[in-house]
Amino acid sequence: MIPISWALVHHQFTTAMGLFALAAASDATDGFLAKRFGWQSAIGAILDPAADKLLLATLFVLLTTLRLVPVWLTAAAVGRDVVIVLGAIAYRVCIGPVDWRPSGVSKLNTLCQATFITGVIAKEGIALPPDWVVTMLGSLTFVTAMISGIDYVLRYGRSAWEEAASRRAVHAGGSKHP
Repeated sequence: MIPISWALVHHQFTTAMGLFALAAASDATDGFLAKRFGWQSAIGAILDPAADKLLLATLFVLLTTLRLVPVWLTAAAVGRDVVIVLGAIAYRVCIGPVDWRPSGVSKLNTLCQATFITGVIAKEGIALPPDWVVTMLGSLTFVTAMISGIDYVLRYGRSAWEEAASRRAVHAGGSKHP
């Protein structure tokens, strides 16, 4: 994250592009190996996506400060993650363990964010892709961020509602017996 940020701050966009591609390839390889050989852990299931989100959020904010990404899109992308994390913390504190598995639309949103960021950096570094492609990727990122955020709120809400109903049923059943 730091080398990519450094390259961007110093307007070395082709270097940033290469480092971001390296980070993405490393993350994909790590994920493949973890699944293929069963090298998965509970902490890894939390830390790996958290690191991915931290990288993407950092790049969104940095690209916004460089005036390459609109504030509203960064607010949507980062705001979605903040809502998800705060919802998970609230759920953990009030209800219990959180199911950290990402939804399909969340994975799609992460892909859209990474593709959009790649497009923005490449546009500055090598003058490709065309503006309309970057705009389309930004729009897709926004739409999937909104859908994914709503999906998480509904999933956490439904799970909390079901857990609360289960607890009420246990308490109600327990009060009927002496």
